[in-house]
Amino acid sequence: MNYTKLQWWERFQKYYTEFPTLGLAVDLSRMNVDDAFFAAMEPKIQKAFADMAALESGAIANPDEKRMVGHYWLRNPALAPTPEIRKEIENAKAQIKQFTIDINAGKISGAGGKFENFLLIGIGGSALGPQFVAHALGDPRTDKLKPYFFDNTDPDGMDRVLAMIGKNLGKTLGIVISKSGGTKETRNGMLVAEAAYAHAGLHFGHHAVAVTTDGSDLSKYAKKGGWLAEFPMWNWIGGRTSELSAVGLLPAALQGFDIDALILGAYESDKITRCKNVKTNPAYQIALAWFESGNGKGIKNMIVLPYKDRLELFSKYLQQLVMESLGKEHDLNKAIVNQGITVLGNKGATDQHSYIQQLRDGLNDFFATFIEVLNDGYNSNLAVEPMVTSGDFLNGFCLGTRQALTDKNRESITLTIKEVSPFSIGMLIALFERAVGIYASFININAYHQPGVEGGKKAAANIIQLQIKILAFLTQQPKHLMVSEIAKGIGADEEIEYVFKICEHLSANPNHKIQKISGSTPFSAKYIFN
Repeated sequence: MNYTKLQWWERFQKYYTEFPTLGLAVDLSRMNVDDAFFAAMEPKIQKAFADMAALESGAIANPDEKRMVGHYWLRNPALAPTPEIRKEIENAKAQIKQFTIDINAGKISGAGGKFENFLLIGIGGSALGPQFVAHALGDPRTDKLKPYFFDNTDPDGMDRVLAMIGKNLGKTLGIVISKSGGTKETRNGMLVAEAAYAHAGLHFGHHAVAVTTDGSDLSKYAKKGGWLAEFPMWNWIGGRTSELSAVGLLPAALQGFDIDALILGAYESDKITRCKNVKTNPAYQIALAWFESGNGKGIKNMIVLPYKDRLELFSKYLQQLVMESLGKEHDLNKAIVNQGITVLGNKGATDQHSYIQQLRDGLNDFFATFIEVLNDGYNSNLAVEPMVTSGDFLNGFCLGTRQALTDKNRESITLTIKEVSPFSIGMLIALFERAVGIYASFININAYHQPGVEGGKKAAANIIQLQIKILAFLTQQPKHLMVSEIAKGIGADEEIEYVFKICEHLSANPNHKIQKISGSTPFSAKYIFN
């Protein structure tokens, strides 16, 4: 794309579209799209319109799990395929609002008094969305409750969070989020939190709520423990599209955000992205740009560069939404396709000092997604140079980096929003959810299951079972044994590599009581239960 500046201006006017009702503009002028490409894609575009309409009306859009896909109903319950589902959505929203009112009024409180914090315990979609929204909209000067998160099964990470909460557990509401209640990382976090509350002389259940499906293991545990409340999840909502369900709305409301505005932003985005004119449909424009850049095969990475600190976690949120949805081995016809789009990124202008060098001069294996925010926010009037604010510099770095990439024929999309607000965050969430669904239709894959994730869970479960066998065996042995002897003793000769890795981990953690005696090589070391 060797254009003069005036030719770029002509192209910009053609491929720049404003969406006033969303406070959004989409610029595709720096992507290798043209009218011929859009015309060639017309059959796929029409198929995607039909697929998305069927999905929203309650068709089985996740055939592998035989499930409907209903995250669009969350912002417009009238679309729900049955009156029962519509009522459940409306009741959940009302329940969240009333619970928040009761928390803020101190009607529901902890042993230490009125709740001042919440500790959200979840993983994947049960944490990424709430974390993104909390970071994007939060302000310690105005937050009703301060957010904390357990989003992994790392004991050190959980200890650090508990240390930050300190002696305020009695004023901290626990929010445990798990659809099935069987997610091990979340279960572990819940047990760690419960032990911490008990150590402080507190009853965890009197400070906890669950977000789960009715009848799940978590639901049963919460009822047995006398938890404060339970909020619904449904099997027609996937974790990565659950932010506008109780998963995200409950913590957002408790932090003090306007959840009606959050939902409205998504509602307005959904409304405009149903439009069958691609030139006035931002989600189709984005999905088409993805398809063009990666040749429909995801051969280029997506680098997300929001020029706003509040949007720092957006790339992390999009990693799950895009990669878990589109990263599939098989298409809907069961053919092996190995599809996906790799999402990377952090924030500008910070990362101009890290990886922009490679983006401009190194491998041309990506397209960038710039997110430009027009309103600078607090302290935007302070001039750091004559007639220039720090926000002006941020804008300059955004536009300058975009031009620097263009100069080296590196593609980029630019999304411009007016401000970071509950409305704009809801809009961005819905916009990318729709773009993912459209792109999935283009490449004929199921965007709503995650068999690869399940494969990892099963492999992890096998490792844990192997560890249990190793410990049971070593507790019965009077002498030090090498890994080869341990593997043979438990009938796991073919798993010797994992026996070695497990023994190393066990010996590094004194609570397991496994002592290691080093040998002349790593593999001649010996282990004993002591």
